[in-house]
Amino acid sequence: MSSWPNMWIIDAFTAHAFRGNAAAVCLLDAFPDNDVMQKIALQMYLSETAFVVKQAPLSYNLRWFTPEAEVNLCGHATLAATHALVQSGEVKAGDVVTFHTLSGDLKARALDKGIELDFPTLAGKPAKAPAALKALNVDFVNCEINRDNYLVEVKDMETLLACAPSFKRLARMDQQGVIVTTAKGVAGFDFASRYFCPALGIDEDPVTGSAHCFLAPYWAARLGKKQFHALQASKGHGILDVTLKGERTLIAGQCVTALKGHLPSTTTKTKIKEAAC
Repeated sequence: MSSWPNMWIIDAFTAHAFRGNAAAVCLLDAFPDNDVMQKIALQMYLSETAFVVKQAPLSYNLRWFTPEAEVNLCGHATLAATHALVQSGEVKAGDVVTFHTLSGDLKARALDKGIELDFPTLAGKPAKAPAALKALNVDFVNCEINRDNYLVEVKDMETLLACAPSFKRLARMDQQGVIVTTAKGVAGFDFASRYFCPALGIDEDPVTGSAHCFLAPYWAARLGKKQFHALQASKGHGILDVTLKGERTLIAGQCVTALKGHLPSTTTKTKIKEAAC
């Protein structure tokens, strides 16, 4: 991979530049030390930075870092990583890529137009809303919890858009983040959502593929269907086509390359030394 541009910034879940959710993607020959990857992610200061290391044709190790921590699963950065591999010529339309991750093996199919992710379904169960969720500053009608997140349903789109959390208070919750969602008043879509995870350094994530692994089974049980055209109603606005297939959730979307370049080899191969002040 050393001959490629190895540093990409890609707008995911959008067909338009500077919309959707930007992810940094590093295509490397080997993973740097964890502290180096964390510092690179902090330097990028995007919701996710993906680090990709090739193992064999169409087989890659993949890790994701926010500016604050490594995470178990990230959809938009996986979409962006696949897009970078397509743009680099490693992957072509029709290929299925396998990523080895903290959430097990994940597959991504390069389509003629866009990419489809094959992710684990992360269904939740009813939960009593913790006091920290009062920081959302809106009333909600239901609350569930899964491995990583809370999900709260609000009564309509107007309420979803009005949600203005107190992020310092919200960061005290005992889960990674909270998904706020509704299916009422969402013109042209089956449901809409927003995602907040200030504990990981992301007040609001513009578009969150992994959140739809929770949203898909939640709305399937309520809407009686398994295919969804979904909107993430952040300022960036993301559009996702989601299909629930039992223990797997398929998430499809498009990407646009915003920037590409090179990380210096000294950055990735050695520990970063703190500069003396």
